[in-house]
Amino acid sequence: MHPLLYLGQGVRYRKLEVILTTSIDKRGKAGEMVEVAPGYFRNYLMPKLLAVPNIEKYDYLIREQRKIYQPKEVEEIKVVKETEENKKKEYQSAAKRLDNARLVLRRFIKIDNELRLPVTKDELVAEVARQLCVRIEPENLHLPSPLSSLGEFEVPLRLPKAIPLPEGKVQWTLTVKIRRK
Repeated sequence: MHPLLYLGQGVRYRKLEVILTTSIDKRGKAGEMVEVAPGYFRNYLMPKLLAVPNIEKYDYLIREQRKIYQPKEVEEIKVVKETEENKKKEYQSAAKRLDNARLVLRRFIKIDNELRLPVTKDELVAEVARQLCVRIEPENLHLPSPLSSLGEFEVPLRLPKAIPLPEGKVQWTLTVKIRRK
């Protein structure tokens, strides 16, 4: 439409330029100058201090605030290359955590302390990951047959020979306790 047609309409189609103090969805980010309807500014933005009028005083204050409060450059994240020593240390700490921990499982039972469903390698691997935050492969567990009764069991672990055994131990073990649910 022609601008002269708006002349007779008065303030109705006029927009105000305001500076946003906080980010508003679909309007803009904090510190941006946007055009809004005068009623929206007067009734919503200004009372909640979400925006200020676009005059030199406020523009200067917003710029100064941004200098003070704007976060400095984001710190650079250094990527450490995985070396053999780091991997060995990680494996050793995981093996110690496995050896010192006790994995507790709760299962439903039938009669005479027999489990309804036996505990398999895959369930043990999932529980180790959940409870101890250690990822192991099913091949690392030596479990000839699934655990089918309540009680405490020591499951032998097959870990690489590069990880030294603690003193007095013949092999790495994982203690698993199966309790009644």
